[in-house]
Amino acid sequence: MGVAVADKAALRRTGQHNRPACGNNPKNLRARRWATLLAGVTLGAFAGAGQAHAQYAGQISSIVMDANTGTVLSQTDPDLRRYPASLTKLMTLYMTFNALRAGAISLNQSVPVSIHASTMEPSKLGLVPGSRLSVEQAVLALVTKSANDAACALGELIGGGSEPQFAAMMTQQAHALGMSQTVFRNASGLPDPDQMTTARDLATLGRRLIADFPEYYHYFATPAFRFHGRFIPNHNPMLKVYAGADGMKTGYTQEAGRNLVTSAIRSNVRLVGVVMGASSNTQRSLVMANQLDHGFDAEGVAPVARPLIVAQASASQRQHGRHSTLLMAAASHRHAPLEVAEAPAPRRHHGAITSVSHGHHATVIGAKVHTISTPAIRHGLTRRSASHNRT
Repeated sequence: MGVAVADKAALRRTGQHNRPACGNNPKNLRARRWATLLAGVTLGAFAGAGQAHAQYAGQISSIVMDANTGTVLSQTDPDLRRYPASLTKLMTLYMTFNALRAGAISLNQSVPVSIHASTMEPSKLGLVPGSRLSVEQAVLALVTKSANDAACALGELIGGGSEPQFAAMMTQQAHALGMSQTVFRNASGLPDPDQMTTARDLATLGRRLIADFPEYYHYFATPAFRFHGRFIPNHNPMLKVYAGADGMKTGYTQEAGRNLVTSAIRSNVRLVGVVMGASSNTQRSLVMANQLDHGFDAEGVAPVARPLIVAQASASQRQHGRHSTLLMAAASHRHAPLEVAEAPAPRRHHGAITSVSHGHHATVIGAKVHTISTPAIRHGLTRRSASHNRT
C-alpha cells in the first residue's frame, strides 16, 4: 500500500494548489475533490491487478509504430498485460528528463545513494550507501548497464526520498501520456506482481521520449561510459546489429522473459518497435529486426541489406548450455565480423565497442568520444555474467 500513501501525499499537494477561493463549505469541497482524485488514481494504479499474474509463457507481444504519426505498422498481441522488467527504466528516464527540463535537477547534481538503493539486485553498479554519483552518470548507468541501484537512487531523488512515491508519480505520468494499462511499483523494473504494462503502452512511451526530449535522446545511443575507472558497455545489441537503430532499452527477468524497445531511423522515417516475452536474446533481436524491416517496407523505405547473421549453436554447444550468438557481418565492410555476446564469457579489462563505421568503433569515455580501429578493439570485447534479474 506504499503507492496509495504516496498518492495521498501527491494529491494533498494538488489539493493545496487547487484550493477553492469561495464556497459555503470549502473544507468539504476539498475533501470531496481529494476523495475523487484519490479514487481515480488508486483505481488507475490498481486497474487490472487481477491480471497482473497472467504472463504468457512462450507468447510474444510486439508492435511497431511510426514515431511521428503513431500509425501502427504491425502488431501481435500488443495489449496483453505483461511485466516490463527493465523497460520500466524508460519511464524513470522520462521522469528524469522532465525534471531536468523543469530545472528541478541538473545533470551535474549529486545523487545520494541510500541503503535501500544499494541493496537492489543486479544488474547494478555496486553503489555503496552514503556515496554519490551525478544525475548524468545515473542516466548513463540506466541506458547502458541497466543499473538497478542507480535507477532507485534517481527515483528517490525525484520522489522526495521515497521510491514508492516516485513509482506513484511514474504511474500518474504514464496515464497522462495515454498508457492506460500501465502500473509502476518501482524505478528499476525488478519483479513486482502488480507492475504491469503492454507493448502498445511502451511504444507510446518510446514515441514520447523521442518527441518530448530530443535534447536528451542521444543518451540512448551511448555505447559505453567510464565509471570509477570501469568501462560500462551498453546491453542493447540492436545498436550494433541493426542499420539505423539508435536506442532504446532492453529488459529481462525470468518472469517477464526477454523484452526490448528499439527506435531506428532510415530515410527520415523513424520507427519505434517493442518486443516482449521472447525466450532468448537471439529470438528477441530477430523478431525486432523482422518487425522493423516490415515497418520500413510499409512506409516505402528502400530495404537495407540486413547486417544480422544468426549463428545457431551446435548440438554440442547446446548440450553444454551455451546460447546462440549474434554475428555482425555487413557485406559493405571489409573487416572481419564481430561477435555480439549473448552468453556469459570471461570478463576482460578493455574498452567497450559500438557499431562499425568504416572499420572503426567509437568508445565513449565520459563525455568525449575516441575512435579506435577494428584490430585494436577486436580483443577488447567486454563480457558480463548474466544474473537472475539482469536486464
